[in-house]
Amino acid sequence: MSSDRGKEGSDSPQVEIKNQSSHESQPDIGEAENIKKPWYQRWWRVLREPGSVWQIIIAATLAIAIGMAVTSSVEEVPTAAVVLVGIPGTLWLRCLKGVVLPLIVVSMILAVQRLREMARGGLALARWTIGYYLSTTLIAIIHSTIMVALVWKNQFTEVGAESLATDTTDDELIKERSKYEVHDIVLQLFESLVPANIVNALATDSLLAVIITAMVVGYLLPSGSAILKAIVEVEKIIMIIITWLIHIAPIGIFFLIMPNLFKLDIGEIGYNLGILIGSAMTGMATQLVIVYPIIYFAFMRENAYTYWFKNAPAWLTAWGTASSAATMPVTMKCMKTRGIPDTVTKFAIPLGTLVNMDGTAIYFPVSVVFLAATQGHELAPTDYVIIVLLATLASIGTTPIPSSSLVLVVLIANSVNVEITGMYGVILAIDWFLDRFRTVINVSGDMFGCAIVARMTGIKDSPEDRELEVEPADNTARV
Repeated sequence: MSSDRGKEGSDSPQVEIKNQSSHESQPDIGEAENIKKPWYQRWWRVLREPGSVWQIIIAATLAIAIGMAVTSSVEEVPTAAVVLVGIPGTLWLRCLKGVVLPLIVVSMILAVQRLREMARGGLALARWTIGYYLSTTLIAIIHSTIMVALVWKNQFTEVGAESLATDTTDDELIKERSKYEVHDIVLQLFESLVPANIVNALATDSLLAVIITAMVVGYLLPSGSAILKAIVEVEKIIMIIITWLIHIAPIGIFFLIMPNLFKLDIGEIGYNLGILIGSAMTGMATQLVIVYPIIYFAFMRENAYTYWFKNAPAWLTAWGTASSAATMPVTMKCMKTRGIPDTVTKFAIPLGTLVNMDGTAIYFPVSVVFLAATQGHELAPTDYVIIVLLATLASIGTTPIPSSSLVLVVLIANSVNVEITGMYGVILAIDWFLDRFRTVINVSGDMFGCAIVARMTGIKDSPEDRELEVEPADNTARV
């Protein structure tokens, strides 16, 4: 906020003349104070900042420590306790989700308006953004499939008939999810691009339909229209709300993580389940620690790990919420802090929230091979090719199906003739846990991509955009 107020002062000649001597002397005093202050005082100053990276890290660490301590010392945590403890986190998450749709609508309309004025620059932004997301998704699926086929497949053990058997509940669930065919998924994916009822799309959180509609509206709105001015004012209000939500993020994340760990039964994690978790986590770690940094350094010539750590509020929120959409306001705020142009952020982040599902893409081959190996089913090389193709298709965009990633696991398994057995229940039992790490990968990919696209397109914010950035920060200070 202090940097925004600095910008405001520089853009207002009258204010600058009036307080010229104070503005000239204050930076020198501040620099001298920072040099004189010991490291622990500087660290404490950063720690006290509401919603800072360190506050969020400490909150997440405490939540994990308390959650694991309770889980390992108590035989069973009462359901009522889990629900009641999670109320603050649930309310914070609902607030985040509440600003997602308005943020998507205003961001896409303003981004398309800016792209329309840029002519060829807009085409370059779309080409680089979509190209990056498709490339990283394909890389994620390929290295996950190779690792599973060469390493993890041999670690799984074939289970007995009792473990493969399904109960009545699982039978009904599997039967319901097995009814989807490949062509159904493709059809629904294309149908989700064009809403039959835009009001219903907004009410049911059909994000892809909302984005397409917002892009059309943004293109058709004339520059300087009253509606466009109203949209700019709405964006200012949304940014004030997001700033406030980020300030209380440590509290929200703490109460989201801790009750979820109460559900984790460490004693029930068997050998196969441990290998399933290990293989999925290894694939995601490969994408985060190796693939993204190499790509980022190739284009940016900067340290990817430093960049990732500076954006900790976004990926920690992703881990706590297990939702890329709910994390999107925090992600966009981080991109603004990193100096990424608004035009790039407003286009790339909402689009990445929907089509950039690298974490999910890594999980598909692991789950299908897990189902096959535990029943002694040997997959042929052609089966792995089919898994790669279907996983690529399934991970791009969100399908309007409840629990879509779990449904798509059944779809891909059926496509390579892998029977859905009782081990599918094991995937269901641990999905809530792995989903948090998948979301971290998805959000991290969005952030790396946003910086790369901004560098490669050379897009800069216009002077008008920079002036608009000052006002929300000033309003936030007054609030």
